[in-house]
Amino acid sequence: MTNRYETVFILTPVLSEDQAKETVSKFKDLLKEGHGKVRHEEHWGMRKLAYPIQKKSSGFYHLIEFESDPSLIAKLETEYRRDERVIRFLTVAMDKHHIAFAESRPSRAGNSEEGKVRAPRKKKENA
Repeated sequence: MTNRYETVFILTPVLSEDQAKETVSKFKDLLKEGHGKVRHEEHWGMRKLAYPIQKKSSGFYHLIEFESDPSLIAKLETEYRRDERVIRFLTVAMDKHHIAFAESRPSRAGNSEEGKVRAPRKKKENA
């Protein structure tokens, strides 16, 4: 039985772009080895943290949406904990509402056939 998951992790800011990409590919390979299927991924780049973590105030954010067996989540999170380049991570199971929202995000429009582009809303002027 496969479920759909979304994982976001933050990499330490002292990494170069190549090192960050290498780390992301390591986790994607781990998912593929565990017979998971990567559905979507987003690189959010360097962002400021809400509070310092390990005396760092920024980090590289990355999101991966995937399908896998629940047993693979424990292996993935163990690898996050072992890798010193990962300073925070969060993995959540997606329910049907979460999946519908994720597929309707504008960021998915160019990366997937499933994504739907919504027209931007116009602001109402106060008269």
